[in-house]
Amino acid sequence: MTRELKKEIWSYFKDTNIVYLATSANNKPAVRPVTLIFHQDRFFIATGNKDAKIKQIKINNNIEFCLSISDGKNGGYIRGFGQAIFNEDIPTKKEIMDVFEYIKHFWKEPDDPGYILLEIKLAEIEYMKIGKMFARREKI
Repeated sequence: MTRELKKEIWSYFKDTNIVYLATSANNKPAVRPVTLIFHQDRFFIATGNKDAKIKQIKINNNIEFCLSISDGKNGGYIRGFGQAIFNEDIPTKKEIMDVFEYIKHFWKEPDDPGYILLEIKLAEIEYMKIGKMFARREKI
């Protein structure tokens, strides 16, 4: 992926984004909306330790997400493919909590055992530009 293309794609990611996250359960796809955090060129999902996706990711950490993009008239999308890694680094969990304060509505401290921070390590991106009919898939 060229620097220019990566810059173009990354420009669509806000600090927080509603994406559709796909995991697998019993060899079947499981998709749900989640808040994808984009912070310092890294992707995270803050979630609870009892969520179904956690059990699924422990079995198979390959994930995919899809972000819909639009100019108000035409649409496109960004699909990210990679792995969800459990980030247990307390300073990182604290930084994410401090920057994205909505997390503190669910967990008060970064070492709360109920607070899981998944870091999404992307391997590939599929990008359909707004208004186009064909997507391109690129390794990162």
